Amino acid sequence: MPSPTSLYMTRSKHRPWVKITHWIGTIAFLLLLITGYEILMVHPRLYWGDVGNELTPAIIELPISRNLHHGGWENTQAFFNTPGSPVSSSRTYDIFNQNGWGRSLHFLSGWFLVATGLIYLLIALFSGHIRRNLWPASKEFSMRLFLRDFADHVRMKAPPASYGTKYGLLQKSSYFIVLFFLLPVIILSGLTMSPAVAAACPFLLKMFFGAQSARTIHFFASALVVLFLIVHIIMVIRTGFRQQMRSMTFGK
Repeated sequence: MPSPTSLYMTRSKHRPWVKITHWIGTIAFLLLLITGYEILMVHPRLYWGDVGNELTPAIIELPISRNLHHGGWENTQAFFNTPGSPVSSSRTYDIFNQNGWGRSLHFLSGWFLVATGLIYLLIALFSGHIRRNLWPASKEFSMRLFLRDFADHVRMKAPPASYGTKYGLLQKSSYFIVLFFLLPVIILSGLTMSPAVAAACPFLLKMFFGAQSARTIHFFASALVVLFLIVHIIMVIRTGFRQQMRSMTFGK
């Protein structure tokens, strides 16, 4: 039996549609990562429930920008110089605010990821790609094999990439978790934060326990995908970066 560390060995050839959707999805996700980080810098606090702002307690505060703590609030001031104008409190410091372009590009990149993901999923289902390459065979459902595979990865014990070797159990499991759990959670929780989408589909607010809870869930699900991406890149480098890149670009 081949070692389960064959996790990141390549098959003899990736289909063109796998390569195209892989790289479009990668670019879209990197843009989402950059813009998502920028959005968090504008308001680096996470809440639970329907409401959350700087005057309500946060469950997590992220020390990633000067917007996290400030010197308090000044006296209330009117928006307009007319009687009955709404009032607000102004901050006592200059905030970091790049929310406009960040949210627009984040939303646009999200739709690219959704479209690419749907195309990949449909082709993978109808072509048998999932059944042949990603769904674990019955003989692979073994705790011993899973633990052995996991231990080999912790020890960074992986052979160089070669032709004709299938994905290992741990890779199949991680792909399934990312493709069929984490990415759907990220997409749906992201849509829940849109007032227009939430108004049209109020069940999303119930599903994620409120708009602010959806934002928190969105953050943690995205962090897990980033963790998967880091491990993925490490294993690609460890098993032969040039060979792996040729396999996923213009070579076999």
